[in-house]
Amino acid sequence: MSLWLYTNILLFVIVIFDLSYPLTQLPIHIVLGLSGLFLILFNWSRHAVFSTIRNATDRKKKIRLANISKRVYPFHRWVGSTALVLIIFHAGIIFHRYGYHSANLKLWSGILAGIVLLLMVLSGWLRLYYPSVKKRRVHIYLGLLLFFMVAIHTSIF
Repeated sequence: MSLWLYTNILLFVIVIFDLSYPLTQLPIHIVLGLSGLFLILFNWSRHAVFSTIRNATDRKKKIRLANISKRVYPFHRWVGSTALVLIIFHAGIIFHRYGYHSANLKLWSGILAGIVLLLMVLSGWLRLYYPSVKKRRVHIYLGLLLFFMVAIHTSIF
């Protein structure tokens, strides 16, 4: 598989192990954030599948991966939109519980990651109605930026 799939799995495992709560007693804002992260990484894994299809030499493997991707494709925009809604709820609960502290780096990295996620979802829906190569590239670059913003957000304590 592609390097991106392994980095997605690694990021998710790191986030799970960095939690300071037992998994059975997670607060709702952490559950919402983890759910949003899982959906974001699930969607970003499609990029890993496409990279593998492009780089694979075995025709049967390419066909198998293309068929898997074709089954997931109709849900791609909805999964991203659901992730955005979950992350908005996550941010709302965080602001309600802890307030706004301008010196908090975790807050700022989360706000920036949320903005990138919003732009990502908007560019994905725009690509549906007004497709172009430029919008596809913007969508992919936003995905890369989102991945790194989420990694930064989850690693700041």
